[in-house]
Amino acid sequence: MTEPKIPCGGHNYKAGDMKQLEENIGHVPVFFRDLAKSDPAMHEAVLKLDNYIWSDGALSRKQKKLMAIAIAASMRDDHALHAQLQGAKHLGVTMAEVEEALRVTFMLAGMPSYVYGKTEAAEIFK
Repeated sequence: MTEPKIPCGGHNYKAGDMKQLEENIGHVPVFFRDLAKSDPAMHEAVLKLDNYIWSDGALSRKQKKLMAIAIAASMRDDHALHAQLQGAKHLGVTMAEVEEALRVTFMLAGMPSYVYGKTEAAEIFK
């Protein structure tokens, strides 16, 4: 028995195939991998939304990734920040670009968010 195909954002994913999602965000949480089996309709909906959000448009995927890093740092979300930084590195984002995005985080969310983001980025980009 083969896995069902999930049409999504112009792609046909096999249920449980997280390659495109990993490319988009950098790391797929375990709960989302499990969602493919426990709630395939929700899984498909999230994949479609994810592809829509991360597709190049008025903003490039790279610019969106820097925004996501700033947001995750400001929320001090370990998993999201790590995933977004991994994805950014994969896209060719530089540490200098991450640092600049984190300066914006500092202005809007404060020093703890800035330090939090810089600490994680230093680990990922070493």
